[in-house]
Amino acid sequence: MLTFDELTQRVDAHLPSTRAELEDLVRIPSISAASFDQAHVRKSAEAVAHLARKRGLQAEVIQVQTADGRVGRPAVLAHKEGSAGAPTVLLYGHHDVQPDGDHATWNTEPFEPVEVEGRLYGRGTADDKAGVMVHMGAIAALGEELGVGITLFIEGEEEVGSPTFHTFLEEYRDRLDADVIVVADSNNWQVGTPSLTTSLRGVVTASVRVDVLDHALHSGAYGGPVLDAVTLSARLIATLHDEDGAVAVAGLTSYDDAKADYMEEVLRHDAGVLEGVQLAGRGSIASRLWTQPTLTVIGMDVTGLEEASNTLIPSCTTRLSMRIAPGQDPREAASLLTEHLESHAPFGAKVRVKIEETGPSFQGDEKNEASQIAMWALKQAWGTDPVNIGVGGSIPFISDLAEVFPKAQILVTGVEDPDTRAHSQNESLHLGDWRNAILAEAALLARLGGTL
Repeated sequence: MLTFDELTQRVDAHLPSTRAELEDLVRIPSISAASFDQAHVRKSAEAVAHLARKRGLQAEVIQVQTADGRVGRPAVLAHKEGSAGAPTVLLYGHHDVQPDGDHATWNTEPFEPVEVEGRLYGRGTADDKAGVMVHMGAIAALGEELGVGITLFIEGEEEVGSPTFHTFLEEYRDRLDADVIVVADSNNWQVGTPSLTTSLRGVVTASVRVDVLDHALHSGAYGGPVLDAVTLSARLIATLHDEDGAVAVAGLTSYDDAKADYMEEVLRHDAGVLEGVQLAGRGSIASRLWTQPTLTVIGMDVTGLEEASNTLIPSCTTRLSMRIAPGQDPREAASLLTEHLESHAPFGAKVRVKIEETGPSFQGDEKNEASQIAMWALKQAWGTDPVNIGVGGSIPFISDLAEVFPKAQILVTGVEDPDTRAHSQNESLHLGDWRNAILAEAALLARLGGTL
């Protein structure tokens, strides 16, 4: 049997090598978007498999193919048997990353990890190569005192929506079956305060095309009686929110029962809201972030400034991202959004809606045994009380896990914090919290396996 002090010493002893392995992973530009070189994703998967084998796991790199012929990105599946009668724990993470974007907006090279004031900067330092290395660090620290059986599943396409995830679960159901599932791909409340994520909003992505003309026109000759498609798109978009900035699509689920006290000044600081900009919506800040719907314009096809001329633009397409409250069916929400857009067509414009993605929400169980042990482990590792939080973002595959493995207890943990800037430039990891996350997971595994 280990003591917590002994486990802490083990984690700290392995920490320099675990960090070096994390930095090596970050140097691999494993961007899973199709327009980037997918050889890097394969290299990243092979590197993760190698790290798993170093820790005594049997590991392989797998690509599945869906019924319609889509081939998944390389994923890692690894196993290690536990003690007789001990539970099996599935550890999930992803090794693919977002594109790095405009290099000029980075303060450091995106794929060369650099420490600045206790934070490690680089693409994937937090999302989610740090999560992968939390698993690796915990396994290494426990060594022969692991106790539980381990299945490691590190996918390579989370950043493009996990299109073959469900196929992977079905094809390898027997090898993935577990009593407890730990998803290391979420947030902490703030630096120095750990969290267990117990709810996630669902997601609906839609493209909305507005047509007003069958060809472009000279704006001086025809402007006035004819409004351009961009203007009418703007008028349509404006119907999506009421005067308070709350989503105005009828029938969407919305509730204000978030338990955490998220102060407005903290949100403004964390999000970088400019002075004088008012916050939108009603209810508590936490509920507006976690349990109320949102609608955001994330893209628009329109003439760029360099190509602009005195022309009435005949058509315009906008992409919308809608987050839906936990518990709402995303297909129902997509139907409600479509109905709203079609019924609010301005000036009789032709409005066509295409639903591009629907992802379910997640509502966890705060009271099951694994959750209680996880909260204990987080408190021990950080030395402060953890917070149960919701997350406004979506991780749709968690609902797939719950569907395929209904008896498993699912824990959603993570290493991100309000300063992480995942998906943005200057992504970073708080190294102190990352160390604590490794210690907390090691304590969780040891307690589940009866070795602590």
